[in-house]
Amino acid sequence: MISHLVQRMMKLSPPPTRDVVVQKDLRVPMPDGVELLADRWTPRSGGDGRPTALIRSPYGRRMFGQLLARPLAERGYQVVIQSVRGGFGSGGTFDPMTQERADGLATLDWLVSQPWSDAIVLYGVSYLGHVQWTVADQLPPQVKAMIPVVTESALTLEFLRSDGMSLETPFGWGVLVGTQELPLAMLRKPFQDKKTARALRTLPLAEADIAALGSRSAYIQDVLTHDADSPRWEGVDHSHRVANVTVPVSSIGGWYDIFLPGQLRDFQVLQDNGRAARLTVGPWTHAEFTSTPIDEAVEFGLAHARGEQPPDRAPVRLYVMGEEAWRSFDSWPPAGYSPTRFHLGSGGSLTTEAPAESAVDSYRYDPADPTPAVGGVRLVQDCGRVDNTALEARPDVLTYTTPVLESDVEVIGDVSAEIWFSSSLSHADVFVRLCDVDPGGRSWNVCDGLVSLSDATEKQSAVVRLWPTAHRFQRGHRIRVQVSSGAFPRYARNPGTGEPRATATKLLAADQMVHFGPDQPSAITLPVR
Repeated sequence: MISHLVQRMMKLSPPPTRDVVVQKDLRVPMPDGVELLADRWTPRSGGDGRPTALIRSPYGRRMFGQLLARPLAERGYQVVIQSVRGGFGSGGTFDPMTQERADGLATLDWLVSQPWSDAIVLYGVSYLGHVQWTVADQLPPQVKAMIPVVTESALTLEFLRSDGMSLETPFGWGVLVGTQELPLAMLRKPFQDKKTARALRTLPLAEADIAALGSRSAYIQDVLTHDADSPRWEGVDHSHRVANVTVPVSSIGGWYDIFLPGQLRDFQVLQDNGRAARLTVGPWTHAEFTSTPIDEAVEFGLAHARGEQPPDRAPVRLYVMGEEAWRSFDSWPPAGYSPTRFHLGSGGSLTTEAPAESAVDSYRYDPADPTPAVGGVRLVQDCGRVDNTALEARPDVLTYTTPVLESDVEVIGDVSAEIWFSSSLSHADVFVRLCDVDPGGRSWNVCDGLVSLSDATEKQSAVVRLWPTAHRFQRGHRIRVQVSSGAFPRYARNPGTGEPRATATKLLAADQMVHFGPDQPSAITLPVR
């Protein structure tokens, strides 16, 4: 029954077998004497000598075993799914992301020594994909391929930027791992999610973990008080290992995934260093279940584990939104797309011609009533493509829109914006979103980004890195750019006071100004073909 449900949920093709067995609670010794627990999934007909998919998870072995290990065991693998240090029976204390290299290398040593294990494929999503990068430059020869899905080698550091702190994802994840082993955790989760959402409005934020959990969380406290450059996160960034990976890599991401920029950076490093790698990016959010990872584990992973070549395909396969079609390319970013500036102008105009005269638009941002996050890059809820009509009706959101397009405009690659901006307060945020306006007038978000400024009373050019994308704006549609000062709770609201976000207790409203003209050319830059 579970096999059929998983097949339907992931839209998988029927497996060769549904009869699998689980050997539970294998003890994997670490060099410091701690033992980590693992389950081994095999077809009942036997797993010895089959390629081994190694999955290392902070979320337990049983539910993730049904979702990840079972489909692979039904399709040609034996699967070892291990609970990382400090969780679900594994010894030691869980310190997110800091222990995975040493423990991962020790786990590989143990796996290589097992008489039933031969070729190994590293597989996993999100945190389960990040742990692959932690060991990528020191793989034993038995490892034949890596399949990191919706993940990247530096993982959470993008959320902790000093010039644009994400809040919802790292805070919510801290609550998740802090509550997931409590009795009836899954049944209580809807109530916990509401409690967490309320906690994100706590002032000061340093008390939000108590509001959400009823107790202190060391991880959440570190997230709130240490930005990406802090020594606290030393050892979390494994991007320097990517160039030295020695096995083929198949990287799978989503246009609305929280880790997409880093995942594309990792692929570019592989590409630039001549490594065997391919990339697949679909129209997916972070927690969206599709058949692609399992299909790739079978077609790509099993082939390499058996010393064969996988079915031939282009190195890069992208889903082009708007066209709603898969396309093949030789590289990321694809060749032939020219950076094209679309200039903001008076009356909400957006054109490829720079305005001849200078002007300014203004709006008032109040962190007590923050501009909300609507769709886009979020972990689970209210994410992906959504209608932005209600958001754009708010007085704290400016919009700039092209005339109706007379021909298709295809945008594939990195997107950025230069917004000439000033504020009545020194501390302010600039949020920019690219949208596709359909003939019915509905505005659909494509990609976005935010930057924080610390001297905003001086007019300046705010450079905003938006998420990369692949989108075709069809003839008859319009291209739109939103400018605002937040997307709460995805990004922490800027209190306007300059106080540390963890300890700020005052919220000041600000008058924000967007400038455009010959000497202040506010624009979004799109890679256009």
